[in-house]
Amino acid sequence: MKKGIDVSGSSNGTERRKFLKQMAIASASLVSSPMLSGRVASAQAQVGGTLVHLVHPEPPNLATFSSTAIATSLAGGRAYAGLLEYDFELRPKPSLAESWIVSEDAKLITFKLRPDVKFHDGRPFTSADVKYSVLEVLKKVHPRGINTLVDVQDVETPDPYTAVFRLEHPAPHLLKILSGYESPMVPKHLFETTDLLNSPYANAPVGCGPFKFGGWERGKYILFERFDSYFKPGKPYLERVVELSIADASTRTAVLERGEAHLCGLGGVPLSDAAELAKLPHLAVETRGSEYFSPIIQIEINTRVKPFDDKRVRQALAYAIDRNFVLKNLWFGYGKVASGPIPSVVNQLYTTEGVKNYNVPNALDIANNLLDEAGYKRDSSGIRFEVTHDVTPYGDEWNRFGDHVRQRLDLLGIKTILRIEDPATWLRRVYTNYDFQFTSDWPFALTDPVLGIHRQLHSRSIRPGVPFVNCSGWSSERTDELMDKAQREPDSRKRAALYREFQQIVVEECPIVYALEAQLPTVYNKKFTDVITGGMGLLGARDQTRLA
Repeated sequence: MKKGIDVSGSSNGTERRKFLKQMAIASASLVSSPMLSGRVASAQAQVGGTLVHLVHPEPPNLATFSSTAIATSLAGGRAYAGLLEYDFELRPKPSLAESWIVSEDAKLITFKLRPDVKFHDGRPFTSADVKYSVLEVLKKVHPRGINTLVDVQDVETPDPYTAVFRLEHPAPHLLKILSGYESPMVPKHLFETTDLLNSPYANAPVGCGPFKFGGWERGKYILFERFDSYFKPGKPYLERVVELSIADASTRTAVLERGEAHLCGLGGVPLSDAAELAKLPHLAVETRGSEYFSPIIQIEINTRVKPFDDKRVRQALAYAIDRNFVLKNLWFGYGKVASGPIPSVVNQLYTTEGVKNYNVPNALDIANNLLDEAGYKRDSSGIRFEVTHDVTPYGDEWNRFGDHVRQRLDLLGIKTILRIEDPATWLRRVYTNYDFQFTSDWPFALTDPVLGIHRQLHSRSIRPGVPFVNCSGWSSERTDELMDKAQREPDSRKRAALYREFQQIVVEECPIVYALEAQLPTVYNKKFTDVITGGMGLLGARDQTRLA
């Protein structure tokens, strides 16, 4: 690969296009190469081709074992595999583990591992790597693993291909967090001699995933090459993947339009552009693939400060949002109206039974009455009070959402100032200083409330300086109790009942206004097929993607 070419999109567009053209030529030559003529995985799927994938922003590192940053996982995740994978309904499927058995008391989970798995350096993957990955890496340095694996006391290794998770308490969420994205398996023989947080493998990953690391030109591209000893016979089908970093959104759209890049998702393409790109004959938009993440468009309210220390004012804000308008006009139909903290895709726990509904025809009338009852009368100019909305600084959709909120609150006599700051300032204001009244965001709910919801609403998650946890300051002994019990309740019916009451209380008390269950569309070139094959979308194995 040619070195020293600027493909960032920020300066020399001619050089970037030259680089991308080279990738297209390389892809075509690989398909026609006689060397590949015998390497056929199936009658339809032949090994070959280079896929150019747009990743935004450029990841700070490729350490998916110690970071949940989307860019890190998008780029580095293809080097790793997990014990399990997940389909579109979020049901677990075999990956590094061929099978698993849960004991009657739900305190032992026995995994039988594939015997034919190798790491990229040729060393075999065994139960010793599982034990090390879980106990020494994920439980200690993974941002969510510290909590989600808290009940894993030990991982026993009776033989090289059996790993037994011994739990202090039942952990019904555990089988939902063992993907390569959430719980990557790392090589013990390499990692145990390094400082995990400063490991050389943070930027040059070695795993047992479908693609091995091939190089990183900072500010330009990351190269991954086919791992010929991958444990799934015949896969992956692509010969190489180029992870391309382009800072400017319009440039990302343009290179997709011209066919110079082939794939972009998870917010890399503005929603308005995705809707337009879908009309082009060589491009397609896939709306599946965000089921695992289940991002929820929401407003997080600082319940410590007036006037939002009053539940009636918080509820008035919830009634003010026209969710149907936001879905159609701001999110271009990519999603559905939300009813509460748990997304509908988590169907065993999701409910609307007894949950307050703010999406009603007379919502503004109800909101006005609530504000009157709270004692916030309109003055002679029709204004009740003034508030500041700290808009999340991650795209034009959020600025338009801020405009919508302002216009709707104007109808209630609430004057709204939109404050838009850079990400670092916004994070510090909201999650460290708590110097805000309400903010907008779309955190991932993920596959189980333990993963994505508890961190937003449990009083233990009020942790100044830690981003994307409980910034509302809302605390309830009852909901804390419900979350604690549900986290360790193995009976699915009892667990659903606990979360039913939890949803009823949270939506009634309204520390967070839930607007939409968002989809994250993926734009891809039709010269490739099987781009999205499960609920994890672009953060899944991606070993089935191939030239059409």
